[in-house]
Amino acid sequence: MVRRVFIETFGCQMNEVDSGRILTLLGGLGYLQVTDRDEADLILLNTCSIREKASHKVYSAIGALRGWKGHRKGRILAIGGCLAQEAGDEIRRRAPYVDIVFGTHNIASLPEMIRNAETRRRKSVSVEMTGDTRHWDILPCLPEGSVGTMVTIMQGCENYCAYCIVPFVRGPEVSRPAGEIISEIRALSEKGVREVLLLGQNVNSYGKKEGEIAFHRLLRRISDIDGIDRIRFITSHPRDLDEPTIGLFGDLDKLCPHVHLPIQAGSDRILAAMGRGYTREVYLSKVDALRAMRPDIAFSTDFIVGFPGETEDDFRRTIEVMEFVRYDYCFSFKYSPRAGTAAASMDGAASPGDADDRLQRLLALQDLHTAQRLEGMIGKTVEVLVEKPSSRDASRLFGRTGCYKAVNFSSKPGSDPNPFRQVLVEKAGAHSLSGKEA
Repeated sequence: MVRRVFIETFGCQMNEVDSGRILTLLGGLGYLQVTDRDEADLILLNTCSIREKASHKVYSAIGALRGWKGHRKGRILAIGGCLAQEAGDEIRRRAPYVDIVFGTHNIASLPEMIRNAETRRRKSVSVEMTGDTRHWDILPCLPEGSVGTMVTIMQGCENYCAYCIVPFVRGPEVSRPAGEIISEIRALSEKGVREVLLLGQNVNSYGKKEGEIAFHRLLRRISDIDGIDRIRFITSHPRDLDEPTIGLFGDLDKLCPHVHLPIQAGSDRILAAMGRGYTREVYLSKVDALRAMRPDIAFSTDFIVGFPGETEDDFRRTIEVMEFVRYDYCFSFKYSPRAGTAAASMDGAASPGDADDRLQRLLALQDLHTAQRLEGMIGKTVEVLVEKPSSRDASRLFGRTGCYKAVNFSSKPGSDPNPFRQVLVEKAGAHSLSGKEA
């Protein structure tokens, strides 16, 4: 009997890839994915807990599904991901109608838990931090016609930054064997994928514990795979970004000229309190080194404002970094205490009013820099990898440049179906470019 699943993914790219693997597993159980939750026999939420707001959003979603669960007998509600890993028992206490709770290390056990829920009406909680990586053997479900996708190369983190809960919900660093990564990317290439985004909580640490090849050598091996034309990676810890990896930006044409390099704060005092392991000077020296390799390189970053002890002077130093680097975009948040982290017991967090004021000032400056970056592209011809029809106008196409800039454009009549197009940029919006095929 065909059954239907609706899956909602919260949080980071790692969760998105996990959801793709879950869909492959569920396909083996006879489940078809649907986009309307009312049609579903199984709803699965793959959750995030990186910030308090993210947790609240998930709990709200779980609460809203109580009526769905009771509307028809036999429906199954499953909660996975980081919030499940962190608070599995709390989820069951607050929402006893949830059938399955599974953590970040328990994906491979999901089919058995679903069968138990279907046949025996047994509820399951599995949040053991086992180090189980069997799910890496499963090729994530790939939408028809996909030209780009994400590939997990490692999971976990051992940096224990003072504000971050990731080591507690993803566990210690575990690197995937290089041979498995290469095999997966070859298989993806055969399916038409032209761009891969390599994922890890800290990709620069890849292979160090296991004695695998270094990250920069992995990048070289991937660049040799036929059919793969673009390579990206995320996330790169500034402390561990080394010279061989930086050098590849001047050596590997397939390595996209875009680096997401989270700084979090511009003050050395706050960086030390966060446990980031680098100074502002070290960070900016790596920005300079990357620009020396690729003058056109684009940068994005993460910021936290209002961290315990942050003064207005500390915040001004963050603004100075923004003015120096002039990021293409950033992800910025007010500090959110997470239970179990070192910062949760620190005093001196900025007041909500001050934190909000700083965040708004930061966002306004970033909007200005983003606009200037995009306006500087007007009149230039850029190479775009076409991903899909434009969401604004189905007669146009949408894709991204190597620098990760979003482009909506009109194609030529009878244009070559090659997914790479040369596009003349005619206009700049707030977050994207517009043009026509050159």
